Amino acid sequence: MITEPLLSNPKGGITALLFIIANEALERLASFGLSTNMIMYLTREYGMDAASGAQILFLYSAAGNFMPIIGAFLADTYVGRYPMIGFGCITSLLGMVLLWLTTVIPEARVPSCAQFSSECNNEATTPQLLFLYFCLGLMSIGAGGIRSCSLAFGADQLRKRDSLKYAGILESFFSWYYVISSASVFISMTCLVYIQDALGWKVGFGVPVLLMILSTLSFFLASPIYVKPKAKANWLVGFARVLVASFRKRRIELCSQNPDELYHHRKGSALVVPSERIRFLNRACVITNPEEDLLPDGRASDPWCLCTVDQVEELKALIKVIPIWSTGMLVSVNVCQNSFLLLQASTMNRHITSKFEIPAGSFYAFLLLSSTIWIALYDRVIIPLASKIRGKPTRLGLQQKNRTWDSGLRCFHGSTGNYREGATRNCNQGRDFR
Repeated sequence: MITEPLLSNPKGGITALLFIIANEALERLASFGLSTNMIMYLTREYGMDAASGAQILFLYSAAGNFMPIIGAFLADTYVGRYPMIGFGCITSLLGMVLLWLTTVIPEARVPSCAQFSSECNNEATTPQLLFLYFCLGLMSIGAGGIRSCSLAFGADQLRKRDSLKYAGILESFFSWYYVISSASVFISMTCLVYIQDALGWKVGFGVPVLLMILSTLSFFLASPIYVKPKAKANWLVGFARVLVASFRKRRIELCSQNPDELYHHRKGSALVVPSERIRFLNRACVITNPEEDLLPDGRASDPWCLCTVDQVEELKALIKVIPIWSTGMLVSVNVCQNSFLLLQASTMNRHITSKFEIPAGSFYAFLLLSSTIWIALYDRVIIPLASKIRGKPTRLGLQQKNRTWDSGLRCFHGSTGNYREGATRNCNQGRDFR
């Protein structure tokens, strides 16, 4: 764990990090505690079939994964990270409270046919579905506000960015952030799911509401000690300017052997010459006519015709991670199929003893257990052991962690896991027919 303060400045530091991690952990504990067993709630209380319920949860999961992109854009460009996380906390809390009300108010969900005649209509009405969608939408928006900024906001609290010591502390913070977040999800998929199965939906959905209240309080109570950076310029506009400027100067010949070629760069920036990769973008920062391209203060007269080296390199960095993003999208298709896994588990004999039965929603937690154990072993066992063997502090860099073969290996195991799951399902169906 991180044990020493970074700055004499009372703002930021380890104390602020603890509140940020608590906010994220409690939010994940609450949101995953609701979403994990949601397919059972939709099929039992709203009379939905498995396909309809899974489709709703797919859209809810897609919204929850897309909203952080919008949240990050708004936070970095307009409002800042602190207001965005605060907005996300309040919005998530409101959505969870309204969803909990569907368990309390009988008119908000489908009545049980056991209370009426056999001809009762057990399909949800349009107002009931709209209210349900509204609750899930608020939770998705809130999650987007929190998860888009929480990790970056924590990094903002560590201000010593010019030392090697900072790099190790920041990496340790990232590791423990993911450990605690994964542990929160694991607890939600075990303890909270068990509460829902054992004590009913009112208590099972009420506990996440209380956890979200604690999450919101833990974030706002530490407001006086947070470092709150202001929003920066619109980075999407900067990317668009690089593309437009490169297209306008597409006929300019680039010569890497010409040391006198002038490039526009920010004052005080360490980047004064663009890199050689993706060279066609370098045209955006080439100064063709200093008198026409630059103002007296050194700024570009037309930012859509002349960009800085920093803007060009930022776009190149974004382009480099697109293959990783595309791979992650395919992996997410497999990960988001937990609704069918839960429905299949609900048909199994899950009794360990005569009195204890594993909840169906807890089966997905085993997938998180391995990653949580690995991250903890990396930070507490592997790194200290490697440092002891080499006789100096050793860290496994981010580039070493994210090699292509490593990502490909994870994709391979994910696809083979789905194949085995499908084969098992086919075998079970064959036995049922016989």
